[in-house]
Amino acid sequence: DERDPGNQRGDGHGNRGSTNLGVTAIVWAAWTGKPAPIEVMKQLTKEDIKPMYKAKYWDAVQGDHLPSGVDISVADFGVNAGPSRAAKRLQRVVMATQDGKIGPKTLSMVFNMEPATLLDKYAQAREAYYRSLKTFEIYGRGWLRRNDEVLEKAKSMVL
Repeated sequence: DERDPGNQRGDGHGNRGSTNLGVTAIVWAAWTGKPAPIEVMKQLTKEDIKPMYKAKYWDAVQGDHLPSGVDISVADFGVNAGPSRAAKRLQRVVMATQDGKIGPKTLSMVFNMEPATLLDKYAQAREAYYRSLKTFEIYGRGWLRRNDEVLEKAKSMVL
């Protein structure tokens, strides 16, 4: 989506360099073990980044083991705020120990909660996190739009 600020930007508000397809230059350089100048970042394709997203975000939040809808919401927040933070917010919502790792106990508690309720509470937790950030004034509208869009998509997968 061209409206998405994750699509090729280098706005000078952060310290992560340019971004393309939601991937920052720092993250891409760490993943590939090579520098990621803007020329490299501009050439990234969805096929290039899929393995990185799966390993660093989807697998890190146990996406294959979460209920449909919950999986994309937690993985998306993992991309945006880090997998450990995404896991801790999920654990807070389901009242599990907040250790940042989604294991059998957290999964059990996730499956014991009604999915639409869990998704609503998780979206509220995401919003609270975004509003707590110093950069909310700069990026907040986009973060909240993203949160709303993910919630809508996630709910369509469970209802």
